[in-house]
Amino acid sequence: MKPSDVKRRKRIVVKYGGASLADHERMLRAVTAVAKEVARGTQIAVVVSAMGKTTDLLLHAAKNASGGKVEKVELDDILAMGERTSIRIVTAALKAKGVESRYFDPLDPDWPIITDDNFSNANPIEEQCRKRIQQYVLPLVEKGATPVIAGFVGRTLDGKITTIGRGGSDATAFILAKALGADEVVLVTDAEGIMSADPKVIQNPERLREIDVNTLVGLADSGTKFIHRKALRYKDQTIGAKVISHIHGDLNANGSLITEGLSTELDVVLASQSPAISITVVGHGVSEKPKIIQELTEVVKAYASLLGLSVDYNSIILYVAQEEDLDSLLEKVHERILKQGETIAMSVRKQLAFLKISGVGLEETPGIIGRISEALRLNRINIFGILTITSSILLFVNWKEKETALKLIKSSLRSDQR
Repeated sequence: MKPSDVKRRKRIVVKYGGASLADHERMLRAVTAVAKEVARGTQIAVVVSAMGKTTDLLLHAAKNASGGKVEKVELDDILAMGERTSIRIVTAALKAKGVESRYFDPLDPDWPIITDDNFSNANPIEEQCRKRIQQYVLPLVEKGATPVIAGFVGRTLDGKITTIGRGGSDATAFILAKALGADEVVLVTDAEGIMSADPKVIQNPERLREIDVNTLVGLADSGTKFIHRKALRYKDQTIGAKVISHIHGDLNANGSLITEGLSTELDVVLASQSPAISITVVGHGVSEKPKIIQELTEVVKAYASLLGLSVDYNSIILYVAQEEDLDSLLEKVHERILKQGETIAMSVRKQLAFLKISGVGLEETPGIIGRISEALRLNRINIFGILTITSSILLFVNWKEKETALKLIKSSLRSDQR
């Protein structure tokens, strides 16, 4: 039998969050789950966070002891101690279970996660990470050993320890998975999965069986940090991810599947191949009458696709695909306006182009809307509508000017990324 004929063993990256390692019982449950999966023949790389609230304790101790004057480079070195302790405990426990294992510490010469020097919120340098993971971590995984790697932590090219910031351990797991060619990333947390609402806010949220990355980013942007958007940018679209609870002690437990991946760079596209229209409805206090908004959207959706909606106290703007039966649509909207006491009149703008700007880092690029609008202003292109939705900006310009607008916006986005 040729080596190429041998079926490759299942390969996963498992990340344990701090709550999943908060005490010796949870630590034992985590190690036992990994050992069981290794016994099934699965190749595993483990990423661990600091135990429980260790990072918070280190942060408060460092700031209080220094009067809040600790330098970021020194603080990162201190905060990394939580993860550096966890990897040693987990590795020792795995060995006690008979699992061949070794930990990777950021001071090791073969440490794989290399970042820039933006201390406290460092950014992994993906090409450097890929090379080092494939050089140092992959051989261990292929021979059946289990590497244990500190999440949240990185190292600069000149050897200084960094921390990756919010979502750092998840980011480490996604980067490892891509470089290792993993089949799946398993994120072990204190929740049953991705929930329909924050359990700290809503009493009985439901577990979502599946959610795509773009939808999940929307939750992250709204302040609900199931998984931080910074980590999601590193998820490979071909590698599935699963969020499960540590309570099961089983890496095959049901949880929430995270599918797809984010666009890797900022870009603009023509979101609709046909023109759009805007219908502006004015009145008095229309935003306080949800029934009006509901009725208008129902009328629109009976005739065409609703592309966007903007509401303020005295007006509603509906952005709609310009369909063949446009006259009937407008007549029906007008009839509904006349039946409502709060709505007075409507106006219509036709032949609009619907543009969508999206990509990783959009929400973290200061002044992006100003840069885009300035590029269009200087070339005398009007914006007839602008909406921001999660990690996207939606723009409406004159249909005849769409090609020029696309080129100008693309140019302004490229200048942001240089």
